[in-house]
Amino acid sequence: MPGFELFGPEEKQEVADVMENGFTFRYNFDHMRNDRWKTREMEQLLCEKMNAKHAHLVSSGTAALQTALASAGIGAGDEVIVPPFTFVASVEAVFMAGAIPVFAEIDETLCLSPEGIEAAITPRTKAVNLVHMCGSMAKMDEIVAICKKHNLVLLEDACQAIGGSYKGQALGTIGAVGCYSFDSVKTITCGEGGAVITNSTEIYDHAHMFSDHGHDHVGNDRGAEGHPNMGLNFRISEMNSAMGLAQLRKLDKIIDIQRTNKKAIKDAMADISEVTFREIPCEDGDSAGFLSFMLPTEERTIEINKKLAENGVDGCFYWYVNNWHYLKNWKHIQELKSPAALPITLIEDRPDYTKVQTPKSDAIMSRTISMLIKLSWTEEEIAQRIENIKKAFA
Repeated sequence: MPGFELFGPEEKQEVADVMENGFTFRYNFDHMRNDRWKTREMEQLLCEKMNAKHAHLVSSGTAALQTALASAGIGAGDEVIVPPFTFVASVEAVFMAGAIPVFAEIDETLCLSPEGIEAAITPRTKAVNLVHMCGSMAKMDEIVAICKKHNLVLLEDACQAIGGSYKGQALGTIGAVGCYSFDSVKTITCGEGGAVITNSTEIYDHAHMFSDHGHDHVGNDRGAEGHPNMGLNFRISEMNSAMGLAQLRKLDKIIDIQRTNKKAIKDAMADISEVTFREIPCEDGDSAGFLSFMLPTEERTIEINKKLAENGVDGCFYWYVNNWHYLKNWKHIQELKSPAALPITLIEDRPDYTKVQTPKSDAIMSRTISMLIKLSWTEEEIAQRIENIKKAFA
């Protein structure tokens, strides 16, 4: 995703400001930082842009997921419903929390389906980790209603969907807690970074403490702070936050460019009879990072994916065979491979992940290609890309 495409003097200036006038640690050292607080500034801007009460920056999107799970009270033995189509971190974080991932079906939104979630609920289900894949959203009204009906925590993994929204509400802020990722290939980047976002003061307080060894961050003497809970070190540095701050100020511009470029290509592909497009429940809220489309059969999808590459149409992903984004290819997850025993191995009636079947998801993903939308394309390059796409289908 395209954050790194718009690097410029703004990012350099923010990082230089830390180097020349500030301090790299996000907490304390007030006398050395000359009132430079890049992390605080980015957190405040996130709250303003997403219309949320609280945002807390951490060292990665994965750290955000693990922090969000702990902060929402998800832990040992709790079942968390997850999709088979996601980046593997969405599932790894559940294992590392001591919880039990339960795979459910997706629909043509490419996100968890309401029916899939309902079918996966058991008495041990505590949460739904809803992943807004490839920049767009699930059927949020139905899923929110299911979570309320069954008293489940709705965690929104919006790591690929910052800037997207559903009926005017920012993705990541609809459930109890949401997560963003700011690594080098996300919509905006800190180099490495992530964020937990929530309207719950309780979850926020747990988040900022859990991600910093349980420090309560009361007062301005770090050595005198209390430690109400245990935690880990998922702190982000001021250097990363400085870059992210400049990037966050560009978010609206990035989303506008993505939407313009995607529309041009999607409109041109609408005339291809064998193409159907991903379902987007709120078109106005699509962050437009990808153009995802389906073909009639798995065989035709494989053929077209090959022909797109042969005709110079880069950035096309056939997720069904991708090592990092689809369950059937995750042998290490299926076999619970880890350098040390995972907490789930102590649970006798744990799922056998080598036998998990998601036929509805397979039927969708085996026919789906996602095309990355770039910011740097000129009008001429988009026109050439459209011509090349049509050649691939000819």
